[in-house]
Amino acid sequence: MDRDHILKRLSFRAWHRGTREADYLIGGFFDARSAGWSDDEIVWFERLLDEDDVDVMAWAIGTQPVPEAFAGPMMQAMQGLDYIPNPGTDNFRSH
Repeated sequence: MDRDHILKRLSFRAWHRGTREADYLIGGFFDARSAGWSDDEIVWFERLLDEDDVDVMAWAIGTQPVPEAFAGPMMQAMQGLDYIPNPGTDNFRSH
C-alpha cells in the first residue's frame, strides 16, 4: 500500500472514532501533524488507533500514565493539544 493510501485510511479512522471529543483530539492531531511523519511515526499512529478512545484521551490529557509503547515525542506532541481548533475563533473541520 502506498503512503498516500495509508494516510487517507488513517485520516478516516482518526476522524471516525465514535465521539466528537475523540474525533477532535485524534483527528485534529492527525491533520495538524501527519504531513511530516516518518514511516515509524505512521506505524505508531496506526497502533494508537487500535487503542480505546477513553485510554488515548486520558493519555493525551494526562489523567492516566502513558504506556511505554506510546511514550515519547509523538505522545508529547499529542499532549500539547495545540492542534484542536477553538470553536469561537477558529474554523472547525466538519466530518
